[in-house]
Amino acid sequence: MSWFESLILGLVQGLTEFLPVSSSAHLRLTAAFSGWEDPGAAFTAITQIGTEAAVLIYFRKDIGRILSAWTRSLTNKEMRRDLDARMGWLVIVGSIPIGVLGVTLKEQIEGPFRDLRLTAAMLIGMGIVLGVADRLAARSESGGRHRVAKQPKELKDLSVRDGLIYGVCQAMALIPGVSRSGATISGGLFMGYRREAAARYSFLLAIPAVLASGLFELKDAAEGGHVSWGPTLFATVIAFVTGYAVIAWFMKFISTKSFMPFVWYRIALGIVILALVATGTLSPHAAESAG
Repeated sequence: MSWFESLILGLVQGLTEFLPVSSSAHLRLTAAFSGWEDPGAAFTAITQIGTEAAVLIYFRKDIGRILSAWTRSLTNKEMRRDLDARMGWLVIVGSIPIGVLGVTLKEQIEGPFRDLRLTAAMLIGMGIVLGVADRLAARSESGGRHRVAKQPKELKDLSVRDGLIYGVCQAMALIPGVSRSGATISGGLFMGYRREAAARYSFLLAIPAVLASGLFELKDAAEGGHVSWGPTLFATVIAFVTGYAVIAWFMKFISTKSFMPFVWYRIALGIVILALVATGTLSPHAAESAG
């Protein structure tokens, strides 16, 4: 991998990680459209450490409160009713599905799941799901002639059941094209959560899974020696800087705007990919990078 490739891929990772468009799909597609080797699942996991570092800094006050309350709840039963302590436990509960499936499906994640036809199908399918969730949420909040507007749920309403559903939605993002934020936010909207609440929990929920995945791949790559360390670490830094700016923008965007621009973008991109693969312009199976 060249330094120029790492710069572009780092920017792509940072720009798309928190938007409901799938960062892993865009890394795969950027390489395919540019004629580069597939950066691979290891590169994706390691560069996601950079974007998760942006989450840690952006939500540092929330994370500090949650960690403090959760730690005290280990020995103080009264603290377990505290909202921040509950959030700590619910992040753990919500991380179980992706942890189990990530280990179980490791070979598929690094191989068959990276087929561009599957990526395109997931872009289109999850785009439609996000669009339906967005419309239902808007209709529920605004009410209508024969309906009373419903008060959307907040994070204080989060239950173990809802946390597990969020976790299952997040686990779907193991397939490129799904989008971690797109799947979890869609799940939150279907369950009646406010947009900002769904996005905030989505970002917090991703921290353990992404950091664990990235550190696992770091260890694996260090032992196997199959990663270009200089360009990969450079891309991780670029992803961190870009990702922080995107989080700040996205949290403001979703408070007043619809997700429909992302929905139409996903569907259009998926159709273009299927057309290019069908005509032989793009190969669905790019060679994995060896270094």
